[in-house]
Amino acid sequence: MTSDDEKRAAALAALDYVEDGMRLGLGTGSTARHFVEVLAGRVTQQGWKLACIPTSEATRLQAEGLGLTLSTLDENPILDLAVDGADEIDGKLNLIKGGGGALLREKIVATSAKRMIVIADSSKQVATLGRFPLPVEVIPFGYKATARKIEQAFGWAGCKGAMTLRVRDGKVFATDNGNVILDCALARIDNPEKLGAALSSIPGVVEHGLFIAIATLSLIGTASGVQRIER
Repeated sequence: MTSDDEKRAAALAALDYVEDGMRLGLGTGSTARHFVEVLAGRVTQQGWKLACIPTSEATRLQAEGLGLTLSTLDENPILDLAVDGADEIDGKLNLIKGGGGALLREKIVATSAKRMIVIADSSKQVATLGRFPLPVEVIPFGYKATARKIEQAFGWAGCKGAMTLRVRDGKVFATDNGNVILDCALARIDNPEKLGAALSSIPGVVEHGLFIAIATLSLIGTASGVQRIER
């Protein structure tokens, strides 16, 4: 199986946890796109009535184009379920997210849900987080000063690595919230809880891509089938 096949298999497996009438958070990224697509097919087939809350403008456009009924967290502040992908997943179901630039809205939606399911291909499983550069969303004002404080937080948490301002198509990448992202190549994060707490305390940091104790179930597509891991 290709990685794309594994992503689709995980997305299909997540449908087993969706029920008619749910308030459902929709993630962002390549695996989440598969889920939105198969979800729309199931909704049409079963005639389900769902209230879907997208985590990005890209997901909103896809879901809207497929005929899913959209809502907002203001209308539905408590969700039944959120389904999203991840850039890395460790054995405790801690995640690194934000490769697609939607980490702030993804975390707001995930923590507003009674349950979060993370779907991914097998390449996303790691023993220790950090191989994928950790995204940190910061406000543009004084971002270099914020970056210095982030570097100090790395030292306090026992990490080190280079930070890079995210650029796409020759321009500084802006999130849907108008912020910028610093991608932090740490290689290894031995204490994600400690690092997450340190980053959250820094003025100018809007959110970081460490999702600690948020996901309750992972569905990992593999060559031998979908692996289910519960926290």
